[in-house]
Amino acid sequence: MPQTEFEISTRGQGLYEFTHDVTRWISGLSAHGGQGLLTLFVRHTSCSLLIQENADPEVQSDLRAFFHRLVPPTTDPSMQYLTHTYEGPDDMPAHIKAAMMPVSLTIPVSRGAMVLGTWQGIYLFEHRNAPHIRCVSAHFSA
Repeated sequence: MPQTEFEISTRGQGLYEFTHDVTRWISGLSAHGGQGLLTLFVRHTSCSLLIQENADPEVQSDLRAFFHRLVPPTTDPSMQYLTHTYEGPDDMPAHIKAAMMPVSLTIPVSRGAMVLGTWQGIYLFEHRNAPHIRCVSAHFSA
């Protein structure tokens, strides 16, 4: 059962597509058969994984704006009840967002390709302001 890890460099809050990296890895596994399940898991508590539209960049900016409005930084008066602020005003809000969204994805693979819709892409959703290097573990089960 093949496994690998993807490193995604972020530059702050936002969605970072890595569909092409995963596609390249899956296509190289033809020796393991063309059908199975791909599991992706992000190994951090302040970011998430999403399958989302990859055609219109406004979708990503609207998602970011929505979650910022839903869970603002601790400098917002509505968030003053939060106590976990050791790493800054985006720290606990990032954990809340990660608790609300998936940290793992399961994607069917058929004929050596992920079964995604026409406009679907795989994204890491960074919830922190500072740049990070995020690790996503991948496991393919044929």
